[in-house]
Amino acid sequence: MNEDLVLTGPDFAVVFDGATPFPGIDSGCRHTVAWLVGRLARYVAPPLLTASTAPLADVLAESIAAVGAEHTHTCDLTNRDSPSSTVAMVRVRPDCVEHLVLADSPVVYRAPEHAVTVHSDDRLEQLPERTVESVRRLRNAPDGFWVASTDPSAAYEAVTGATDRGEVAAIGVLSDGASRYAEHYGRSWDDLMTVLTTEGPAALIRRVRAYDEAAETIRWKRYDDATAVVLYDSGRYDGNPGGR
Repeated sequence: MNEDLVLTGPDFAVVFDGATPFPGIDSGCRHTVAWLVGRLARYVAPPLLTASTAPLADVLAESIAAVGAEHTHTCDLTNRDSPSSTVAMVRVRPDCVEHLVLADSPVVYRAPEHAVTVHSDDRLEQLPERTVESVRRLRNAPDGFWVASTDPSAAYEAVTGATDRGEVAAIGVLSDGASRYAEHYGRSWDDLMTVLTTEGPAALIRRVRAYDEAAETIRWKRYDDATAVVLYDSGRYDGNPGGR
């Protein structure tokens, strides 16, 4: 079952990547990871669709709080193994492009002159191990990593920023199952953006799957849900991927 979810509109894109729980773990919640991801998307969508100018961290924090209110009376929201999700969010405004990255789902920009900038949150990748105990202890903790789960304040730990719109011609929004093309398989981010902008997301994921199949060394897991979204500013993207 794919626990990723994509939400797009005229001037935004969001990728959620639900965290697959360890087998046999009691999350304290009667709901699935897919349920959490779907509910987060439901609450994130209205402010983005209505052109809210609220900071993206506020949009996400309010969404986490709203989802929590839906099941606080039926589930133990203090359980550190509660369902959770990464979030990668982009909003295009008249003068800038805003991003929010929470956990290991990056946002990648290609400039009109083809330079590539990666906005990522590598705190999950820096964990020394992914045992049940270490992940539980370090999830949504100051010395660990942050995800969208039951604590709205996690949204304010995300990597956020704004880039002048004139400096962004194409955008990739990825779950880590797709970004492993660059992060684990040795290809450049420039190459990743070239595949996205010339062949499309499906081609990128096919390449990732080929690497997954051939990998001799497996870190964490051989396969992962993979999602990729590409956005263009038609006034600034000339269709030439550059560099390759």
